[in-house]
Amino acid sequence: MTRLLATACLISLCAAQDLSSTLDKSVNPCTNFYQYSCGLWLKNNPVPADRPSWGRFDELQERNNDVLHSILDKASAADAARSVPERQIGDYYAACMDEAAIERRGVASLKPALDRIAALPNKQAITDELARLNHVGVHPFFVFSSEPDAKDAAHMIGGLDQGGLSLPDRDYYTNTDEKSVELRAKFSTHVQKMFRLLGESDDVATRKAAVIMRIETDLAKGSLDLVSRRDPNKIYHKYTTPELISLAPGIDWVKYFAAVGAPEVASLDVSVPPFVRTVESVVVQSSLDDLKTYLAWHLLSHAAPLLPSAFVKEHFDFYGRTLTGAKELRARWKRCVAGVDSELGDAIGQKFVDATFGPDGKQRTLAMVKTIEQMMQRDIEALDWMTPATKKQALIKLHAIVNKIGYPDKWKDYSSAKIVRDDALSNLFSLDEWHVRFDLAKIGKPKDRTEWEMSPPTVNAYYNPQFNDINFPAGILQPPFYDKTRDEAVNLGSVGAVIGHELTHGFDDEGRQFDAQGNLRDWWTEQDNKRFDERAACIVDEYSTFTVIDELKLNGKLTLGENTADNGGVRLALMALITKGLKTEGGLTAQQRLFIGYGQSWCENSTPEFLRLVGQTDPHSLGMHRVNGVVSNMPEFRNAFECKADDPMVNAKACRVW
Repeated sequence: MTRLLATACLISLCAAQDLSSTLDKSVNPCTNFYQYSCGLWLKNNPVPADRPSWGRFDELQERNNDVLHSILDKASAADAARSVPERQIGDYYAACMDEAAIERRGVASLKPALDRIAALPNKQAITDELARLNHVGVHPFFVFSSEPDAKDAAHMIGGLDQGGLSLPDRDYYTNTDEKSVELRAKFSTHVQKMFRLLGESDDVATRKAAVIMRIETDLAKGSLDLVSRRDPNKIYHKYTTPELISLAPGIDWVKYFAAVGAPEVASLDVSVPPFVRTVESVVVQSSLDDLKTYLAWHLLSHAAPLLPSAFVKEHFDFYGRTLTGAKELRARWKRCVAGVDSELGDAIGQKFVDATFGPDGKQRTLAMVKTIEQMMQRDIEALDWMTPATKKQALIKLHAIVNKIGYPDKWKDYSSAKIVRDDALSNLFSLDEWHVRFDLAKIGKPKDRTEWEMSPPTVNAYYNPQFNDINFPAGILQPPFYDKTRDEAVNLGSVGAVIGHELTHGFDDEGRQFDAQGNLRDWWTEQDNKRFDERAACIVDEYSTFTVIDELKLNGKLTLGENTADNGGVRLALMALITKGLKTEGGLTAQQRLFIGYGQSWCENSTPEFLRLVGQTDPHSLGMHRVNGVVSNMPEFRNAFECKADDPMVNAKACRVW
């Protein structure tokens, strides 16, 4: 009996110590809750030299990578008894790790494609080349893929979307501030250096860099901005193939669809028609040599991480050091582990799940999901701003959400992809082609709601409005986000809030425009639409006041969906906590432990360059804003920590959508 009591006491102490390991108790939680929750962690966890940022998600991904590393070390041994998936992941990893072979091969695996581009006889030949490049994961000008028909989501159609930019977003080409101008100059220098590594003279490399900047700037000007792309109605335009031909006759679309291996394309979603017209203009107005330069550049840039070290270092110098502030190239084995996870996610995911998730992991998580869903039902039913007609539709949608936990019910079979032990770049191209064929084969078929968009080891989660499902890979269902031996209040504050976050996405400014079946359909009354927009505007205005770095403010419109989901997710987790009747532990109430668990999830340090990058392009707010923005909107937080009305963490005009 004594031993049992001692064990229980130790578990409670461990929970309290786990929380205390990050807290800065010199800070009043009502003044800056993020600093209170994360201060000690921030002090003890500077950004590693090979990273642009470092947070709790990165900590967990690093531990997951250690598991994957062990799996791949074993699988890479040339053992005849290996299964097909083991051989594929092992040989891909072995080829990636064989730096000597990569150096000896040089650009030999790339040269046939470069020679083919250089020999294109006329602009008409561009069509076939675009299809060939698409096969190996290179997307100059545009991206062609499969997608659910937004107005008939049970069926898959082709989707043609804007693409072809080397910088993170269109605004990087058009902004006139000093830092943007400086970055474009560094990008141009990077392109010159890459062409020189291919053997071009300084003059030719300089001219080619100018061509890339000109073409991509033209494409950027025709691209739709990130905020506008959050409105699904602005990126859905169903065209027949003849209508697409009329829009942009400079590309032989019938020939392209056949060459790329797509099933018959009777109609497709042309996401941004003005952009396709821009592509037409660029093709017509550019010389054949300039178009060849542009195609060769995108192939070269895509292949660079698996070329000899001079290319790898130059690629990192711009995309790592300049763009994100990372100081060192990541260790080879880490890059190769990430490559296997990216290209063979289901094959290595099976091994990862066996090693980490356990047979009961899915059931434990599903139980928590069901609890959070019940809280959302209560929340919807109790809303004072939504009419009964819209509430009814909201509940229908909620009950139709599919919960996908841990790993897929059926695994992808990559066995048709050719993988060898001595040619890393050819392996990448082979698997890129496998993924393209797998994707395009869906066109004209019913939507497969069992499919996953993330590999099991991924430390992330998502909601897909066109599938109306939430997806939680096994990779995130690990400490510090979920631990079955830990205090339930902390689990609810971390992974419980993430579950609530993903559920809320079904009802944020974007997700709410899709119905229970994933169709883009307005199921709201006019009155409810107006009331939702008023509440969403409050979130936009609040977060737009937050500073990212220097003069750069958070884009409240770009981050609206994620901010809405953060606020809703924590509220749902707190509602679930109240049903548990948990007691005070370690001097902290259950509500306090939940809020701290949430705050600790978002501890992160970042380089200035990375802050500027994500502040301009990421639909997620920074960790400090995700924490302080949420708690300042919650009277429950004020009560839990006994904050005064004028404390910084108390928003006098608190925002709430869900």
